[in-house]
Amino acid sequence: MIQTLKNKTAFSFEVFPPKKTMNIETVYQTLSELSDIKPDFISVTYGAGGSENCSNTLEIARRIKDVCGVESAVHMPCINMTKADAQYVLEQFQMAGIENILALRGDRIEGREPVNDFAHASDLVSFIKEFNQKRSDGKRFKIIGACYPERHPASPDIVSDIRALKMKVDAGAEHLLSQLFFDNEKFYVFLERCQIAGINVPIEAGIMPATNKKSIERMVSMTNAVLPKKFIRMMDRYADEPEAIRDAGIAYAIDQIADLVTNGVDGVHLYTMNNPYVAKKINEATRSLFSAAPLKKELK
Repeated sequence: MIQTLKNKTAFSFEVFPPKKTMNIETVYQTLSELSDIKPDFISVTYGAGGSENCSNTLEIARRIKDVCGVESAVHMPCINMTKADAQYVLEQFQMAGIENILALRGDRIEGREPVNDFAHASDLVSFIKEFNQKRSDGKRFKIIGACYPERHPASPDIVSDIRALKMKVDAGAEHLLSQLFFDNEKFYVFLERCQIAGINVPIEAGIMPATNKKSIERMVSMTNAVLPKKFIRMMDRYADEPEAIRDAGIAYAIDQIADLVTNGVDGVHLYTMNNPYVAKKINEATRSLFSAAPLKKELK
C-alpha cells in the first residue's frame, strides 16, 4: 500500500492502457523502463465505459506491482457506474490484490447520460470506505482523490470547489493528486486555501511535460489550467519542431519540479503519456533534489 507521505517527497507516475485496437504488450516495455526509475507508485487510468473496460487496467496494475516491484494505484471513475458496477469492480480489485484506488467522478461521454448513482467523487469515496468496513480479509483499499489547483471546470467558483474537496477528504480520501498546472504560484495559493479549509492530507503536484502543442491545448481546455506567457511563447516558438518542443517541455517541467521540491511539496505526480524517455530525462535532472529535499512543510 502507498505509505502516507510524512518526511518524504514522493515521485510518482501515471500511465494509461493501450487502445482497444492495440495489444496490451505494447505498454509492458514502457512499464519496465518507468519502474527502473523506482518511483513511489505508478497509477493506471481506467476505461471510460465502465466495468467492461476493467481487465486491461487490472492486468497493468498487477504487472506494475508483481513484476516491476512498484506500488500501483488504479483509477476508478464512477460517472457511468451503477452501485452494482462499483461493487463488482471493487471485488475485482480485491481479488487482484490491488490496494490503492484513485476515486474519480470521471468525464462525461458524448451521447451517454451519466448513471447518477454517484453524483460526485465524494460519493464513491464513501462507497469504497463502506466496502472497506465490510471486508473480511482484514485489508482495505487506500483511497486517493483528485484535486484541481485552478478549480474544477464544473465548480461555479473557488470557494465551492474547496468545499467539495473538503467533503471528499472528510468522506475518506487520504491522499490527493492534483490535475496538471503550469504556474507554480497557482498551486501554492491552492495549498494555502486547503490549509485554511482544514484539508491536511498529502497533496501531490501534477506535472505534465509539454511535448506536443495540440495535446496540451486539449488538456488545458478540460482542466481550467492557465498558461503563463513564457509557456505560450515556448509552445508557439517550437510548435512545428517536434524534438525542440519535446526538449523545451522537459526543461520547463524540470524547472517547475525544482521549484516545487525546494518549497516542500508533498510530492510530484508525473503525467508520463506513456513516454519513458521524457520521464527518464526528468528523473535524471531532479533525482538529487528529491533525495536532498527538506523536511516538510513550509507551505502547508
